[in-house]
Amino acid sequence: MKRYYKTIRRPVRRPGAEQFTLLMLLSFAASVALTRLFLELTGYPQLGGGELHVAHMLWGGLLLFAAALLPLVFANRWVYLLGSFLAGVGIGLFIDEVGKFITQNNDYFYPAAAPIIYAFFLICVLIYLQLNRPPPRDARAELYTAFEMMEDVLDHDLDAGERADIEARLRFVIAQTERPDLAGLGQALLDYLTQEGIYIAPSTPGYIDNLAAQLRKIEERYFNRQRFRSLLALGIGILGLFSLVIPLQTIASYIQPVALAGGFAFAQQGVSNPLSGWFFQLQLMQAGVGVVLIVGAAFLVTGREHQGLRLSFFALLLYLSVVNLLLFYYNQFSTIITASIQFALLLGVLYYRQRYVEYPESENKSSL
Repeated sequence: MKRYYKTIRRPVRRPGAEQFTLLMLLSFAASVALTRLFLELTGYPQLGGGELHVAHMLWGGLLLFAAALLPLVFANRWVYLLGSFLAGVGIGLFIDEVGKFITQNNDYFYPAAAPIIYAFFLICVLIYLQLNRPPPRDARAELYTAFEMMEDVLDHDLDAGERADIEARLRFVIAQTERPDLAGLGQALLDYLTQEGIYIAPSTPGYIDNLAAQLRKIEERYFNRQRFRSLLALGIGILGLFSLVIPLQTIASYIQPVALAGGFAFAQQGVSNPLSGWFFQLQLMQAGVGVVLIVGAAFLVTGREHQGLRLSFFALLLYLSVVNLLLFYYNQFSTIITASIQFALLLGVLYYRQRYVEYPESENKSSL
C-alpha cells in the first residue's frame, strides 16, 4: 500500500483560500438567518412523530460530513467551492441548535444562544480577514500554487490571464538562487507552459464578472465622490440617530420623576431594577456609539473626510464586535437586520476610503 503521508512540513496556503472562506461565511450567515425565519413563519414544525424528532442539527452534520468527504475523494478544484458552501450551511444548521446543548432542559430559545452564534461568526470573520492578507512569497509556496493551477492545462481550461499568472510565479521561482533544485523545476515547467502546443481557452467572463461590470457601470453613471459621500453620511447619520434615541427612550420608559421624593422611581411596579447590570451598560454603549456615528456623519457632510471615515469606521466596528453581542442576547435574532445594515455601511466606508482617499487617481471626476 502506497504511503500518502510523510513528515509534516510547513503548511502552504491554498490559492483561493480567502474566496472559499468567504463563501463559507456567507452560506453560514444565510443558513442561520433563513432557518430562524423559516421556523418563525411555520410555527417551529418538527420532523417525526411520538418520541422521534429529527432536529435540523442532524442535517447540518450530514452536510459537514459531505464537505469533509469531497476533498478526500476528488482532486478537482471545484470540490473546494462546493465543500465551502456545504460547510457553511452545515455549520449554520448545526450551531443554530446550540441552546439545546448548553442547557439542562434542552432550551432551543435560551437567550445566550444567539450571542454565542454571533460570536462564533465573528471569529470566522477574523479568520477570513487574516486569510485576505497576501502571504509571504517563497519558491516553495509559488510552486505549490503553480502545480495546482496547472489543473487548467489538464482540463483545457487555461486562459491567457491564468497562463500569465503561472508564468509570473515560475519566473519568481527561477530567480531564487538559494534553491537551485526548485529553480530548475520552475524552468522546466515554464518551458512546457510557453510551448506553442498548449491550448489556451477563450476568456469568457462568468456571472460574477458580469455582475461586477454592471455594478461598475451603475456607479460610474449615478455616483460620483460627492454623491457617494452624501449617501454614506445619510446612512451613518440615520443609524447614529436611531442608536441614540432608542436607548434614551428605553431608559425613560422604565423611570418616571417623583417630585416629592426629589428623585426617580420605576414606572413598572414589581419589576426588578432593569437599569442595573448589562442592560443599562448596553443602553449607554449604544447611545455612545450613536453619538460617535452622528459626529462622523457630520464630518463627512462638512468635507472632513479623514476624521469622518475614521470615526465611522471605529464606531461601526465597535457596534459589530461588542454592542451587537449584548443586542443579540436581549433582542435575539431580530438583531440580524440591524447588524446587516451596520456591516453594509462598514463596507461602504472601506470602499469609499480605498477608492477616493487612498487611491484618489481612480476618482470618477465626471460631473453627473
